[in-house]
Amino acid sequence: MRKILALVTLILIGFSCKNEESNKLSVDVSNIEANVEIERFDIDFYNTKPSELSKTKEKYPMFFPSQPDSVWVNKINNKDEQELFAETQKVFSEINKEKEELTSLFKHVKYYNPKFVSPKVITMLTNIDYNNRIVYTDSLLLISLDSYLGKEHEFYNDYPAYVKQNNTKEHIVVDVAKAIVGKQMLPSMARSFIDKMIFRGKKMYLLDAYLPNTLDALKIGYSQIKLDWAERNEEQIWMYFVEKDLLYSTSKDVDKRFLDLAPFSKFYMEEDSQSPGRIGEWIGWQIVRSYMQKNDVSLHQLLQTSEDEIFKKSGYKPKR
Repeated sequence: MRKILALVTLILIGFSCKNEESNKLSVDVSNIEANVEIERFDIDFYNTKPSELSKTKEKYPMFFPSQPDSVWVNKINNKDEQELFAETQKVFSEINKEKEELTSLFKHVKYYNPKFVSPKVITMLTNIDYNNRIVYTDSLLLISLDSYLGKEHEFYNDYPAYVKQNNTKEHIVVDVAKAIVGKQMLPSMARSFIDKMIFRGKKMYLLDAYLPNTLDALKIGYSQIKLDWAERNEEQIWMYFVEKDLLYSTSKDVDKRFLDLAPFSKFYMEEDSQSPGRIGEWIGWQIVRSYMQKNDVSLHQLLQTSEDEIFKKSGYKPKR
C-alpha cells in the first residue's frame, strides 16, 4: 500500500510541475492582431501559360533573376517538375490548417515581442532543398512545401529515418518558429558542453512559449518512441554526463555525440540505438524549464541571462 501511495504522489508531483509550466505559458492572444496572407507561388508558377509568364514575373519579381523566358517555360513544362508539383498538390491543395497554425504562432510571438510584424508568406517548391525548406527575414517567409509531403513519401526514400520523420506538414509551423527564434537569438559564444546545452534549451523554451499547444516530440523533432526513451532515462543520462566529467568539456567530439543532428546519441553502450540524437539539447531544455519554474523571470529576461546563471539557479534534478 505504501508503494502505491508513493507512486501516486510522484505522479501527482509530475502533473503539478507540468501544469505549473503550462499555466505560465497559457496566455490570451485573442486580441493580438496577426494578419496572415499566403501567396501560392507554387500554384501560380506551375499553372502559368507561356503567354501569361510576364504577369507571374510581375507578381513575384524576386523569383525571376535575369534569364530568357525560355528558361522558365522549360522549367514549367519539365516532366519531373510537374510530377513534384502534382505530388505536392495532393498534400497541399489547400492550406487552411497551416494558415491557422501560422496565425497562432505569429500572435504568440507578437505577445512576447510587440514590435514583431507578421511576414509576407509565400509557398514554393525547391526540389526538396532540405537545408532551405524555410527561409525567413523580418518581412518575408518562404515555405518549401515539397519538403513536407510525409515521412513515407517515395521522394524521401534516400533520406535516413531520423531526418524524414520531420518531413511532415505538422512540422511546418515548428520549423517556422525555429527560424524566427534563430533570428531573435544571437549566435552563442559558449564553449563548454553545459553552456551549449542550455543555450539550445533557451531556444526550445521559446518554442514552448510560441507553440504552447504543440507536442514536445514535434518541437524537438523526435519520434514519440525516442522521446519516451529520453524521459525514462533522464536521470541516467545526466549521471553519465556528470560521472564522465563532460559538463565543462569543450571537446568537439562531445558536441558530435550529444548535440549534432544524428540518428542516436553516442554513450558507447549497447542501447545507444534506442536513444535520440541531440540528447544534450533535450537535457538543456529540461534545465531551462526547471529554471523558469523556480524563478520569476520573463521570457525577455531569460534570454538576457547567462547560461551559467541559469544552470546555478535552475535547481535541476532529473526525473527518476
